[in-house]
Amino acid sequence: MSDPVVVLDDLRDESEELDSLVGELSEEQWGAPTPAPGWTIAHQIAHLAWTDRAALLAATDAEAFAAETEKALAAPDRFVDEGAEEGAKLPPAELLAHWRAGRERLQEALRAVPPGVRFPWYGPPMSAQAMATARLMETWAHGQDVADALGAVRTPTARLRHVAWIGHRARDYAFLVRGLPAPPEPFRIELTAPDGASWTYGPEEAAQKVTGPALDFCLLVTRRLHRDDTALVAEGEDAERWLGIAQAFAGPAGPGRAPEGDR
Repeated sequence: MSDPVVVLDDLRDESEELDSLVGELSEEQWGAPTPAPGWTIAHQIAHLAWTDRAALLAATDAEAFAAETEKALAAPDRFVDEGAEEGAKLPPAELLAHWRAGRERLQEALRAVPPGVRFPWYGPPMSAQAMATARLMETWAHGQDVADALGAVRTPTARLRHVAWIGHRARDYAFLVRGLPAPPEPFRIELTAPDGASWTYGPEEAAQKVTGPALDFCLLVTRRLHRDDTALVAEGEDAERWLGIAQAFAGPAGPGRAPEGDR
């Protein structure tokens, strides 16, 4: 992983890029549907604001976060949607201000976390660095939903390396969440970055291998692109099986995107 300050700076930049997409939208546009079933653009931003608040509690008030965790456990299939639904009811200007203020408070809190300190989360405990990386991944992924709803094309940046890193690290989780045994051997992942550089993970001699564009890999592991619509190449049965179920985020995978030909 990168230096925590770098990740936090990249998180801020990613958030500001998304802000530039939604900052001047009309009220009607805030209600535009996104590829996530039942979610409008307002739901997407409300979800980010809700998760930023949860992350802030985790980093600053473990007791309050534990209470939030109890709510999640009581309604594991609904609590994410309910949080987004509640925020989406706000007037757009209020929702936008809420998201902006919340993400700034989270920035300040994460920058103040001492090195080596971990705090609770819905999965394993997180460092400030890991939390910032996860927030960047989710901001980028939900930003893709917003961009698709608006018909906007985003220019991929080097910030994708954080998303790719989580996608690679979450390999075993994708199998676990589906009740499947994780492959016993490591994979080699070789991705071509937006600027033509190479991002690699895993031992060079690994028999199971994934190669291709970093953008496609990031869209796949955030389930914003169907496997059939990527230029990724898998060598080995386990590698191919993984690409069919890969996810970089915790919780249920959801339906994901349908193949382009089926939309």
